[in-house]
Amino acid sequence: MQSMPNHAPTPTAVKADLMVCPRWIIPVEPYGVVLEDHALIITSGQIVDLLPREAAIQRYTAESIETLPDHVLIPGLVNTHTHAGMTLMRGIADDQPLKTWLEDWIWPLETRWVSTDMVRDGTLLACAEMLLSGITTFNDMYFFPEAAAEAVDQAGIRASLGILAFEVPTAYGHGADDYLNRGLATRDALRDHPRLSFMLAPHAPYTVSDATFDKVATLAAQTGLGIHIHVHETQQEVDDSLRQYGERPLERLARLGILGPQTLAVHAVALNDSDIALMARHNVHMAHCPTANLKLGSGMAPSSQLHAAGINIALGTDGAAGNNRLDLLSEARLAGLLAKGMEQNPGLFPAHSLIYMATLGGARALGLQDQIGSLAIGKRADLCAIALDSTATLPVFDPASQIIHCAGREHVTHVWVDGQCVVKKKHLTEISHGEIYAKAKTWENRFRG
Repeated sequence: MQSMPNHAPTPTAVKADLMVCPRWIIPVEPYGVVLEDHALIITSGQIVDLLPREAAIQRYTAESIETLPDHVLIPGLVNTHTHAGMTLMRGIADDQPLKTWLEDWIWPLETRWVSTDMVRDGTLLACAEMLLSGITTFNDMYFFPEAAAEAVDQAGIRASLGILAFEVPTAYGHGADDYLNRGLATRDALRDHPRLSFMLAPHAPYTVSDATFDKVATLAAQTGLGIHIHVHETQQEVDDSLRQYGERPLERLARLGILGPQTLAVHAVALNDSDIALMARHNVHMAHCPTANLKLGSGMAPSSQLHAAGINIALGTDGAAGNNRLDLLSEARLAGLLAKGMEQNPGLFPAHSLIYMATLGGARALGLQDQIGSLAIGKRADLCAIALDSTATLPVFDPASQIIHCAGREHVTHVWVDGQCVVKKKHLTEISHGEIYAKAKTWENRFRG
C-alpha cells in the first residue's frame, strides 16, 4: 500500500473540494497517455487541475482526499445507446430474432404495461447497474422521458434523454406529433437540470414516415438538438427499405436531411461501402452495440472500415431486454476482439482506442465533448476508479491493457458524477439496494401474471 507523501500544503495553498490520488491516471486527452502518481483536483464539480501528487499536496488543501494506491482513474464511461426503462424486461424473451423479439414479445408487453411507474422504476434499476459498472452518462430512447428524468435525478447519474418519434400510438402518445410535442415539453421543463440533455429520437427508418422525418430535420435545425436513431440494424431492414422506397435506409435518411454531424446512427450492422462513404461524408457518429447485435443474430458491424473512413465510433449496450447486461467495459473488449478477428489483424483497436470509444468518443457522439469524456481542466468531474490489485489483473505492465483485457465491472470501486461520489467502495451512495430489489420483484410478478 502506498501512502501520501509527507508534505504539508504551503501557507498560500488553494482550497479545493476533492483531491483524488490514484496510482495511475488515463486522462484520454492527450491520447495514449498514462500518468503515474498524479492527482486530480476538483472544485464545485469541475476539474481544476491535474498534476504530480507531491506538487498537488503542496499547492492545494482539499476538504476530502481519496487515496487509491492500486487503482487507475479514467473518465466516467459514456453509454451511447440504451432503453433504460426496459431493464425490467431483462431475460424475458431471449434467443429470438429481432423481428420476433419485438413484435411477439416486447411490443405486446409494452402495450400492456408501459407507464410512468414502469419507466421510472426500470430506469432506476438501470442507473444502479450502470453506475456500479463505471458508466456516468447514458443516452436513452424510451417512453415517458419525464419519468426517466426522475430516476436520473435520484441516482445522481448524467443522461441524454430521447425525444421519441414513431407512428404507432401507445400509452405514451397518439402518434409521432404527440410524441414530439410531449418530448419537447419535457425538454423545456428540464432544460436547466445540470445533468440532463436531450436528443431527438426518431425510432428507426421502418417505424418513421417521411413526413415525420421532415419534422425531425426541421426541429434539429431549429433547436440544435442531435438525432439518435436505429439504422441498418439487420439485412432485412435494408431489403425491406429497398422494396418499399427503392433506396437503402441511409440513402433515404440523407435525402430527408436526417444525416449530419449531430446524428448518432445506432447499430449500423448491414452496411456496404456506399453506406460507409455516406456516413463519412455527413460526419455521422456510430453507436456500436456488439453484444446486442450478436445476441439477436443481427450480425457484426464493420467497425474497422468505419474507423478507417474517419467515422467516430462510440459504444452502447442497448437495452437490458436485448443485451441483458449494461456493461460498457465488456462492450469495449468485445468490440476490439471482434475487429481483430474479423480482419485477422491484432493491431486493430488497441486498448487506448477502446477506452477513447467508451469515454470521449461517446461524449462527442452526444455533443457533450466540452463537458465530459476526458480528465481535462475545465470539464465536469465524471470519474471512474478501477482497482488493479486482484489476481485477475496482476501484474500490471500496462494499465490501459488491463482495463480492456483483464478488468471487468466488478473491479470498479469508486464513481463520481459532477464531483459527487455516487459509488464508494463498490456501494451505491444515492440508491438503496432494498428499494431497487423491491421494485424489480414487483414488476417481475406483474409480468409473470
